Amino acid sequence: MNSAFAKLLEYQEKAATFEPGKGGSSQAMGEITGVIFTLGDHHLTCSVEQVHEFLPLPAYTPVPGTKTWILGLANVRGDLVTIVDLGWFLLGARTKVTVRSRLLLASLRGRPVGLLVDEVFGQRNFVETDAHPAGLGSSSPLHGYVMRQLRAGSESWQELDLDILFTTADFLNGAAM
Repeated sequence: MNSAFAKLLEYQEKAATFEPGKGGSSQAMGEITGVIFTLGDHHLTCSVEQVHEFLPLPAYTPVPGTKTWILGLANVRGDLVTIVDLGWFLLGARTKVTVRSRLLLASLRGRPVGLLVDEVFGQRNFVETDAHPAGLGSSSPLHGYVMRQLRAGSESWQELDLDILFTTADFLNGAAM
Protein backbone atom coordinates (compact mmCIF):
# COMPACT_ATOMS: atom_id res chain seq x y z
CA MET A 1 0.00 0.00 0.00
CA ASN A 2 1.19 3.50 -0.82
CA SER A 3 2.51 5.30 2.31
CA ALA A 4 0.65 8.51 1.43
CA PHE A 5 -2.59 6.58 1.12
CA ALA A 6 -1.91 4.83 4.45
CA LYS A 7 -1.42 8.22 6.08
CA LEU A 8 -4.76 9.42 4.70
CA LEU A 9 -6.46 6.32 6.11
CA GLU A 10 -4.86 7.05 9.49
CA TYR A 11 -6.20 10.62 9.39
CA GLN A 12 -9.65 9.33 8.47
CA GLU A 13 -9.66 6.97 11.47
CA LYS A 14 -8.58 9.77 13.82
CA ALA A 15 -11.28 12.07 12.44
CA ALA A 16 -13.94 9.42 12.89
CA THR A 17 -13.08 8.95 16.58
CA PHE A 18 -12.56 12.65 17.33
CA GLU A 19 -14.92 14.13 19.93
CA PRO A 20 -14.96 17.94 20.13
CA GLY A 21 -14.48 19.36 23.60
CA LYS A 22 -12.81 16.25 24.97
CA GLY A 23 -9.32 17.78 24.68
CA GLY A 24 -6.22 16.04 25.92
CA SER A 25 -5.70 14.08 22.71
CA SER A 26 -2.15 15.36 22.40
CA GLN A 27 -1.55 14.44 26.04
CA ALA A 28 -2.72 10.90 25.33
CA MET A 29 -0.15 10.64 22.55
CA GLY A 30 2.63 11.75 24.93
CA GLU A 31 2.92 15.31 23.70
CA ILE A 32 3.64 18.40 25.76
CA THR A 33 2.53 21.74 24.35
CA GLY A 34 4.31 24.79 25.65
CA VAL A 35 4.74 28.50 25.08
CA ILE A 36 8.42 29.08 24.36
CA PHE A 37 10.19 32.27 25.39
CA THR A 38 13.47 33.75 26.55
CA LEU A 39 14.36 35.31 29.84
CA GLY A 40 17.88 36.68 29.85
CA ASP A 41 20.10 33.92 28.46
CA HIS A 42 17.60 31.22 29.39
CA HIS A 43 15.39 29.43 26.86
CA LEU A 44 12.19 28.55 28.70
CA THR A 45 8.81 27.01 28.10
CA CYS A 46 5.73 26.70 30.24
CA SER A 47 2.58 24.72 29.71
CA VAL A 48 0.20 26.28 27.24
CA GLU A 49 -2.55 25.43 29.74
CA GLN A 50 -0.98 27.84 32.26
CA VAL A 51 -0.76 30.82 29.88
CA HIS A 52 -3.97 32.40 28.60
CA GLU A 53 -2.29 34.64 26.03
CA PHE A 54 0.78 36.73 25.35
CA LEU A 55 0.75 40.37 24.31
CA PRO A 56 2.98 43.45 24.15
CA LEU A 57 3.57 45.23 27.47
CA PRO A 58 0.59 47.56 28.02
CA ALA A 59 0.74 50.90 29.80
CA TYR A 60 0.77 50.30 33.55
CA THR A 61 0.59 52.31 36.74
CA PRO A 62 3.25 51.74 39.41
CA VAL A 63 1.93 50.75 42.83
CA PRO A 64 3.72 52.27 45.82
CA GLY A 65 4.79 49.96 48.62
CA THR A 66 5.45 46.92 46.43
CA LYS A 67 8.67 45.08 45.68
CA THR A 68 10.68 46.46 42.79
CA TRP A 69 9.96 43.49 40.51
CA ILE A 70 6.23 44.29 40.62
CA LEU A 71 6.01 46.90 37.91
CA GLY A 72 2.42 47.91 38.58
CA LEU A 73 -1.15 47.41 37.42
CA ALA A 74 -2.53 47.52 33.90
CA ASN A 75 -6.02 47.47 32.46
CA VAL A 76 -6.20 44.66 29.90
CA ARG A 77 -9.65 44.57 28.29
CA GLY A 78 -11.31 45.57 31.56
CA ASP A 79 -9.28 43.23 33.80
CA LEU A 80 -6.87 44.69 36.33
CA VAL A 81 -3.60 42.80 35.76
CA THR A 82 -0.62 42.78 38.11
CA ILE A 83 2.53 43.21 36.00
CA VAL A 84 5.57 41.27 37.25
CA ASP A 85 9.05 41.53 35.77
CA LEU A 86 9.83 37.81 35.74
CA GLY A 87 13.48 38.37 34.91
CA TRP A 88 13.89 40.74 37.82
CA PHE A 89 12.21 38.30 40.19
CA LEU A 90 14.01 35.13 39.04
CA LEU A 91 17.34 36.41 37.73
CA GLY A 92 17.78 39.57 39.78
CA ALA A 93 18.13 41.80 36.72
CA ARG A 94 15.54 44.15 35.28
CA THR A 95 14.12 43.04 31.93
CA LYS A 96 15.00 45.51 29.21
CA VAL A 97 11.73 46.39 27.48
CA THR A 98 12.04 46.23 23.69
CA VAL A 99 9.64 45.79 20.79
CA ARG A 100 10.09 42.02 21.26
CA SER A 101 9.20 42.02 24.97
CA ARG A 102 5.96 40.28 25.82
CA LEU A 103 3.63 39.74 28.72
CA LEU A 104 2.51 36.19 29.46
CA LEU A 105 -0.97 36.36 30.96
CA ALA A 106 -1.71 33.68 33.55
CA SER A 107 -3.96 33.28 36.59
CA LEU A 108 -2.84 33.41 40.18
CA ARG A 109 -5.62 32.37 42.55
CA GLY A 110 -8.20 33.33 39.95
CA ARG A 111 -6.68 36.77 39.36
CA PRO A 112 -4.84 37.76 36.18
CA VAL A 113 -1.10 38.26 36.42
CA GLY A 114 1.21 39.34 33.61
CA LEU A 115 4.77 38.03 33.50
CA LEU A 116 7.16 40.24 31.53
CA VAL A 117 9.64 38.21 29.44
CA ASP A 118 12.24 39.17 26.84
CA GLU A 119 10.66 37.50 23.82
CA VAL A 120 7.98 34.93 23.00
CA PHE A 121 8.48 32.64 20.01
CA GLY A 122 5.05 31.05 20.07
CA GLN A 123 3.89 27.56 20.80
CA ARG A 124 5.83 24.31 20.43
CA ASN A 125 4.95 20.65 20.81
CA PHE A 126 7.41 18.42 22.59
CA VAL A 127 7.38 14.65 22.88
CA GLU A 128 7.25 13.27 26.43
CA THR A 129 10.17 10.96 25.67
CA ASP A 130 12.37 14.02 24.98
CA ALA A 131 11.87 15.30 28.54
CA HIS A 132 14.86 14.97 30.86
CA PRO A 133 15.64 16.20 34.38
CA ALA A 134 16.65 19.86 34.31
CA GLY A 135 20.02 19.23 35.91
CA LEU A 136 20.21 22.73 37.32
CA GLY A 137 22.65 23.29 40.13
CA SER A 138 21.47 24.78 43.42
CA SER A 139 23.21 28.03 42.47
CA SER A 140 21.01 28.48 39.39
CA PRO A 141 18.35 31.19 39.82
CA LEU A 142 15.89 28.79 38.17
CA HIS A 143 16.56 25.99 40.65
CA GLY A 144 13.28 24.95 42.24
CA TYR A 145 11.18 26.48 39.45
CA VAL A 146 12.41 24.26 36.61
CA MET A 147 12.16 20.49 37.04
CA ARG A 148 12.79 19.25 33.52
CA GLN A 149 14.31 20.11 30.20
CA LEU A 150 12.52 19.51 26.90
CA ARG A 151 14.37 18.92 23.66
CA ALA A 152 13.06 19.58 20.17
CA GLY A 153 15.62 18.75 17.54
CA SER A 154 18.85 20.52 18.43
CA GLU A 155 17.10 23.04 20.71
CA SER A 156 16.63 22.65 24.44
CA TRP A 157 14.05 24.47 26.59
CA GLN A 158 13.80 24.52 30.40
CA GLU A 159 10.20 24.01 31.55
CA LEU A 160 9.22 26.73 34.03
CA ASP A 161 6.49 25.43 36.33
CA LEU A 162 4.14 28.35 37.02
CA ASP A 163 2.29 26.31 39.66
CA ILE A 164 5.49 26.18 41.70
CA LEU A 165 6.26 29.86 41.04
CA PHE A 166 2.75 30.90 42.07
CA THR A 167 2.97 29.06 45.40
CA THR A 168 6.37 30.44 46.39
CA ALA A 169 6.19 32.69 49.45
CA ASP A 170 8.69 35.16 47.94
CA PHE A 171 6.51 35.57 44.85
CA LEU A 172 3.26 35.83 46.79
CA ASN A 173 4.59 38.48 49.16
CA GLY A 174 4.85 41.54 46.95
CA ALA A 175 4.90 44.07 49.78
CA ALA A 176 8.09 46.09 50.07
CA MET A 177 9.88 45.79 53.36
